[in-house]
Amino acid sequence: MPSSFLTGAQLRAARALLNWTVRDLAERSRVHRNTISAFESEKTFPNASTLAALVRPLEQAGVVFMEENASSPSGGPGVRFKAQPAGWLRPEELSAENDG
Repeated sequence: MPSSFLTGAQLRAARALLNWTVRDLAERSRVHRNTISAFESEKTFPNASTLAALVRPLEQAGVVFMEENASSPSGGPGVRFKAQPAGWLRPEELSAENDG
């Protein structure tokens, strides 16, 4: 998804899917927390390079951003996890017991 279609609500939802705080995303994207909060509350719209920096770690963690009407004519913009191969674990699910 081109980051120009990203909404603040989608960014907030993507963080929620991963159980990331604003601070977590700020550290991973190197975008200031205030910028993230302002975008999520629709007070501002970041430039293209900032949006790309925000999207990159979320997509690397398995989030897919969907444009409005992407899956159906009446569907709004959204987020979801991309399909993963059987046995795939998210990083926070890794432990010494399942390391193999």
